[in-house]
Amino acid sequence: MTIFWGLMIPFIGTTVGAACVLFMRRELKPTIQKALLGFAAGVMVAASVWSLLIPAMDMSEDMGRFAFVPAAVGFVIGIAFLLLLDRAIPHLHIGCDESEGPKCTLKKSTMLVLAVTIHNIPEGISSGAVFAGLLTHNTNVTLAGAFALSVGIAIQNLPEGFIVSLPIRSEGNGRGKAFLYGTMSGIVEPIAGGITVLLAAYITPILPYLLAFAAGAMIYVVVEELIPESAEGSHSNIGTIGFALGFVLMMVLDVALG
Repeated sequence: MTIFWGLMIPFIGTTVGAACVLFMRRELKPTIQKALLGFAAGVMVAASVWSLLIPAMDMSEDMGRFAFVPAAVGFVIGIAFLLLLDRAIPHLHIGCDESEGPKCTLKKSTMLVLAVTIHNIPEGISSGAVFAGLLTHNTNVTLAGAFALSVGIAIQNLPEGFIVSLPIRSEGNGRGKAFLYGTMSGIVEPIAGGITVLLAAYITPILPYLLAFAAGAMIYVVVEELIPESAEGSHSNIGTIGFALGFVLMMVLDVALG
């Protein structure tokens, strides 16, 4: 049950964020949206470094000066994986009118959800990989550190669930439908995390690669989507401030609890 709730915490964060659409009557101001996007980016970068890449290198310390290899290889594969998903799945980024990926006839609201779902996959894998490390009694992974990562992801999922629900509501859909779509964008996280945990016995030899893979995929999302969207138009410094706050919060969570 400990691992179950650890994997569910990020999804709960998305659900709580999406629930805000049930009470809000207007769209978020651009400055607030920029701050939230920057905040989410800061959390993801800090989580990638402290919760994923550094543990990956610590697990490989027996390789001596080449301890960076699993982290570097996994990181690059994670970037490539998200690049492939970006090209293979039709999706629409928030604030854009033109979809990416294969041409299709899907509704705009569906493609918005797909865009968020794509970058929720590595978040699920990252929390699953850390809890898999706990199951295999890896000394570089602690229960507090695993929950720090889950809580950090949940915190950045709060604005994410809200931001994906509001455009769906503004299209004329009902509040219930907007909430459901926002919530479902995060369901992939516990699924991806659960699959990773179930494979714990088999992934132990490649756990450093898997942690770095999740980090690479998360950094891809930050550079490809979150930072550009938070820096669009005027008041781009608001996104930068949000990034700094998110980064510091996740760093504190990981170091203090890990």
